[in-house]
Amino acid sequence: MRQIYPVTGPDLEIITAAAAGPLPAAVAQLAALYGNGSSGGSSDRPWIRANMVASADGASALQGRSGGLGGQADRMVFCVLRSLADVVLVGAGTARAEKYKPARRAQIWPDLRAGRPPTPAIAVVTGSLDFSDCHALLYDAPEDAQTIVLTTAAAADGAGTGNAGTGNAGTGNARVVVAGEQRVDISQAIAALVSLGYRQILTEGGPHLLGELAGAGLVDELCLTTSPILAQGSASRIVADRRTAGHPEQPAGLVLAHVLTDAGFLLSRYVKGTPDAVARQG
Repeated sequence: MRQIYPVTGPDLEIITAAAAGPLPAAVAQLAALYGNGSSGGSSDRPWIRANMVASADGASALQGRSGGLGGQADRMVFCVLRSLADVVLVGAGTARAEKYKPARRAQIWPDLRAGRPPTPAIAVVTGSLDFSDCHALLYDAPEDAQTIVLTTAAAADGAGTGNAGTGNAGTGNARVVVAGEQRVDISQAIAALVSLGYRQILTEGGPHLLGELAGAGLVDELCLTTSPILAQGSASRIVADRRTAGHPEQPAGLVLAHVLTDAGFLLSRYVKGTPDAVARQG
């Protein structure tokens, strides 16, 4: 893997499985390149980073899953970004389609998590509490990285959880947080994560969740892998249209911070802000 923008950099060894021991130089370089984000010094403002993959013709999935679009370099970035995150935010549809489980230590570099639990928590946005194909999120998460269910008051009451229930039959050992009455209010959901101490928030989609975040102006950074594949078909873009009446489209400007390449893949990092501000972030 090589950096091709803004300057040409040295080749980075591809390492897709984390391990104990000294941090490999390639992983340290990649972590420094992505950094931890910036909230402008505000303790109440998180940094929300989206990590997504798309085909060359814009598809966000192959046969309903994003995994078929990635490559080895993409998986290395995936591990580094998870290692840097306090919490991984995902929509329930993506959690089901990708059969999500709690983050595994084999995916996480310990040296990038100083002062934090060994793995980031997973937070799932769901209005239905449907966890088919991803029950491990509800029952197998470690105590120090408890799964968080961000849902509605209607769904929580229907499952017998009340406003802050835990350990019920519908949500296992997960922590349930209500963020909206009839539908999840993404701004309330983010505020709830911040109140729990999570400020470095990594979202892995899907397109509908990213659409909600983008529509609320909450996406600070987009890490986009472009796969050298023509997917064709009818898969959606990485951001689904979540506009409602009275809320017109508001394009969000981003600055290209860097581009990496490997085996035909492009790994681009875009950051919200001005070019000078992005340059100061490194």
